[in-house]
Amino acid sequence: MAEAMIQADGLVKIYKSKLTEVLALQGLDLTVETGELTAIIGNSGSGKSTFLNMIGGLDKPSAGALSVAGSNLFTMTEKQLVRYKRDTVGFVWQNNGRNLLPYLTAVQNVMLPMRLSGRRKKRARALELLEMVGMSHRKNSRLNTMSGGEQQRIAIAIALANSPKLLLADEPTGSVDTATADYIFDVFTELNKNGQTILIVTHDIALSKKVRRVVAIRDGKISSERVLKEAYADRLKEATVNWREEETQDEYAILDRAGRVQIPRELLNSLKLDGNKVRIEMKDGKVILSGSEKK
Repeated sequence: MAEAMIQADGLVKIYKSKLTEVLALQGLDLTVETGELTAIIGNSGSGKSTFLNMIGGLDKPSAGALSVAGSNLFTMTEKQLVRYKRDTVGFVWQNNGRNLLPYLTAVQNVMLPMRLSGRRKKRARALELLEMVGMSHRKNSRLNTMSGGEQQRIAIAIALANSPKLLLADEPTGSVDTATADYIFDVFTELNKNGQTILIVTHDIALSKKVRRVVAIRDGKISSERVLKEAYADRLKEATVNWREEETQDEYAILDRAGRVQIPRELLNSLKLDGNKVRIEMKDGKVILSGSEKK
């Protein structure tokens, strides 16, 4: 069996200040296989951006285990970490100011990571990538002459410059219109069909409903996963599908290694619990949760 692209086990991250400690990740477990296109969703403060930054080598876990493409991020030296960020992962930020240098043209921006890694035939590779994202006609344009969507497509080309094993995207459609968001998702889909492993953090409902696997993080742990229904798998480009309204995925709660499962708040509220105690029973092959009426 091929080695997983991402393997996170019991991942913990604690941010400390003089007065407080914030637990951003609370024992997160996640496996992403090579060749997957996976989306991560969650409310602000859920821990999804912290997790993405760890995978990108921009932040270090406090405890647990994390490996990407066979590299243990806990044991890397600073030199190994620099090489890892340059060659193993490509990052597409929501803020294009972090993706592009405004005084360089599009093709120069794409060539820059290759210059830093000593890659040959840089211009040919850059032009190939710009063609791939539909931006070859703007190869000599600078940042201030391009729309946000055009900049984001060039950012994807930059992230792919050194042929990373893993492409990370942080809200890649967060600042573009619907048509551009659809085009950007189509680019990711085509890359994935060609074997590129991609992990996307997104708030975009329509985008997340098109992804075959969506992981939801709540309170620093994986709470549920959504899997695209087979009936929608071949309809990603159909204009007749209302991706925001239709139920395109099946949702499953996640059982962690200690046998714990997060129950959605709306379901807990419907139990009308008195305190934090629940009754667990097995009936007809189903686990039943019940609680006493509040007094």
